[in-house]
Amino acid sequence: MELLEADILLQLLVGGLLAGALYALLACGLNLIFGVMRVINLAHAELMLVGAFSAYVLFNIFGLHPLLSLLIIVPAIFVVGYYFQRVLIERVVERPMLTSLLATYAVSIILINIGLLIFSADFKSVPVLQGSFLVGDLVVSKPRFTAGLISLVLTVAVYQFLERTRLGKAVRAVSEHAQVAQICGIDVRKIRMLTFGMAAAMAGAAGVMLSIIYSFWPGSGIDFIQKCFAIIIIGGMGNFVGAFYGGLLLGVVEAFVGGFFSTQWAEAVAYLLLVTVLLIRPTGLKGVARA
Repeated sequence: MELLEADILLQLLVGGLLAGALYALLACGLNLIFGVMRVINLAHAELMLVGAFSAYVLFNIFGLHPLLSLLIIVPAIFVVGYYFQRVLIERVVERPMLTSLLATYAVSIILINIGLLIFSADFKSVPVLQGSFLVGDLVVSKPRFTAGLISLVLTVAVYQFLERTRLGKAVRAVSEHAQVAQICGIDVRKIRMLTFGMAAAMAGAAGVMLSIIYSFWPGSGIDFIQKCFAIIIIGGMGNFVGAFYGGLLLGVVEAFVGGFFSTQWAEAVAYLLLVTVLLIRPTGLKGVARA
């Protein structure tokens, strides 16, 4: 009996970590934007769906596997995000946060309605991976394992870029204090464009991963953006590593609550976890109080 319970716990833990890796990839991009620009991008989940629908189109029209379409979709969405920041987001940086919320909310609504016009409200999916891996008594879904592993690799790669490269250090400098970074010779505007493009690319990659494990429609973003907000507050506003930990934590807690109670409770757990963390540590797991 104890062995059976251990197998169940391990099954839930692995499933939760794989789901959490996808959450983390999406949330880290959103938190990166906030950290550098103090802008909350309400259209972030819609950029994820741009990636998901792009994978759907490339698969159904050209027969391109989503893992290969990543090589097209991620750079393309990076370019879109790069110039989107230049045209719109740069105009609302350093303005009241409500301005950026309204601007990105408008973009979100536009993208949803464009999606509805092109793809209708029907659910889509890209069923390219089937079956499961069997490791002892542990059963791991191939789509979830693939999506979780790639999400983890991409998130770690972005973190290493921020930590080890000259451009990454410039991004961190702008995040710490934009005016001081500018005095030191950093082109703050270019760094903001780079950051938004990178975050958009992360969202697009998350969308491709989403397409192989979930069904989706143009309005699917609402569930994910709500979870992203919970994750970045749990992890700490503007903290990349905090968002990573928050995503993994949410995935694991959702898996255990869904496994032992119900999926309805699992959907609510993000907000229960959010309240719990804020009561214990108001700045989040890795957040630092700002003056």
